[in-house]
Amino acid sequence: MAWGILFLAAAFEIAWASGLKATQGFTRPLATVVVAACMIASMVLLGLAAKHLPMGTAYAVWTGVGALGTAVIGIALYGEPATLPRLGCIALIALGVMGLKFFSR
Repeated sequence: MAWGILFLAAAFEIAWASGLKATQGFTRPLATVVVAACMIASMVLLGLAAKHLPMGTAYAVWTGVGALGTAVIGIALYGEPATLPRLGCIALIALGVMGLKFFSR
């Protein structure tokens, strides 16, 4: 259950990080409120997951999944570069997250 909560927290992290562009420097109130709500949800869920998982593992997975998802959103929606070295580094993040999941209790 804790892993599910952690991945939901990471999904909210992806949402707020990807939504930052939509706020246009926090000048668009609705987008800003949505981003802030996602930030709060992400942090609360991370805290709940960390009650049952090692904090270092929970934080690293939350950050890794968030970075991975945000990078993919950036490529898919914002036209950010999808160069081979960049994709390779994103794959390394994914491997690190999988390793932490596999080797954590």
